[in-house]
Amino acid sequence: MSHHWGYAKHNGPDSWHENFPIAKGERQSPVNIDSRSAKHDPALKPLSINYEQATSRKILNNGHSFNVEFDDSQDKAVLKGGPLDGTYRLIQFHFHWGSSDEQGSEHTVDKKMYPAELHLVHWNTKYADFGQAVQHPDGLAVLGIFLKIGSAKPDLQRVLDILDSIKTKGKSAEFKNFDPRGLLPNSLDYWTYPGSLTTPPLLECVTWIVLREPISVSSEQIKKFRSLSINGDNEPEEPMVINFRPPQPLKSRQIRASFK
Repeated sequence: MSHHWGYAKHNGPDSWHENFPIAKGERQSPVNIDSRSAKHDPALKPLSINYEQATSRKILNNGHSFNVEFDDSQDKAVLKGGPLDGTYRLIQFHFHWGSSDEQGSEHTVDKKMYPAELHLVHWNTKYADFGQAVQHPDGLAVLGIFLKIGSAKPDLQRVLDILDSIKTKGKSAEFKNFDPRGLLPNSLDYWTYPGSLTTPPLLECVTWIVLREPISVSSEQIKKFRSLSINGDNEPEEPMVINFRPPQPLKSRQIRASFK
């Protein structure tokens, strides 16, 4: 794409609709989750997260976050149950964060912002591949997990320790044998609603599943995210901070809760 979107004044979320008109669509993400108006739906099943065979491949700085990418050629790491029909394969996870611990998450709960948010991205195996899946309203399922400041998360440290090797845009490194189960909270209570990608092209193809319980990480750990840069190797340094889209209007959607 020639037009480089980002999170700065000139190319940030307020201007995305110029190149991606769907930015003003009916089911955009993220949203504020109002815990009182979220409706408990007893028909919602428990989530089934099967990550035992997850095969991580590499970690990549794409200039707006970093992705940890998985082998999605078979049903190795899958998400089922909950609001979903069928099987969704894990393809990557990434984070969104701010310039300080006061902000950073994309979803908010009762207008409260967390310092960061983890997104585990899965695609519906009834489609041929990820590229096909994003063309359909039920193409993706993204598991959103809030990060809060507390004790350090040992399982996150392996990710942070390799960030120095992918400091600038376009850099990647081999990243094997990472178990994403170490990034899940104890409780799998969740909110769910139909939404979109939170970065351009903002396609309305995502069933969002946002876990109620955050995971705890240390302030130092989140600070490490901010050591990345959005620039390429020989360009002026621009730190990767504030890479979140603010909450979008809920419009006619209902947020459902798996818990009372």
